[in-house]
Amino acid sequence: MPPEPDQSVFPHPLLTGREAGLDTDFDLVRFEATDFSRGHLEGGSFLECTLVGCVLDDVHLEATRWSECRWERAHGAGVHLARASLADLAIEGSRLAAVAAGGSTWRDVTVRASRIDFLNLRGARLKDVRFVDCVVSELDLSEATVDGLVFDGCTLVEPEFGKGSYAGLDLSGATLRAPRGVASLKGATVSRVQLLDLAEPLAAELGLRVTD
Repeated sequence: MPPEPDQSVFPHPLLTGREAGLDTDFDLVRFEATDFSRGHLEGGSFLECTLVGCVLDDVHLEATRWSECRWERAHGAGVHLARASLADLAIEGSRLAAVAAGGSTWRDVTVRASRIDFLNLRGARLKDVRFVDCVVSELDLSEATVDGLVFDGCTLVEPEFGKGSYAGLDLSGATLRAPRGVASLKGATVSRVQLLDLAEPLAAELGLRVTD
């Protein structure tokens, strides 16, 4: 796959962010199978960059800024994105785990055909974000502010809600398995079938006694 026009290919197989004099701000750079493992890139900036087949194990990306970027077939466990800013970002065909993105900001982000296990979005702000054909397990949306978040053809395993603002959350295209905090979903959109499925956990959270 050739580089996007004007993009330069990052020349090193490993990017740790610890090299003397390394600039952690990247503009129009293509990373191909680059190993970010255990890299420290906190506060760095990525503008119009592409990551293809990159390894993101235990990478520290706290407070980084991503704009007009693309992740393709990225994989890794322990992706630290707390307080990061993600704008106009596409993530496709990726497999990630233990993504710590508490307090982050997501705007115009699309995640497609990917699997993410343990996605922490506690206290995050999400605007015009879309997950398509994904599996997301143990999604934590507690205390999140949602202004446009859609799950289309997705399976959410043990998602957690609570103390957030969910008026812009659309769950109608998702399969929900063992959701928690459903009593906090005021304003969210669910399908009629989901409403029936949510009746039992909702009754339990409200302390209702249900008899035959």
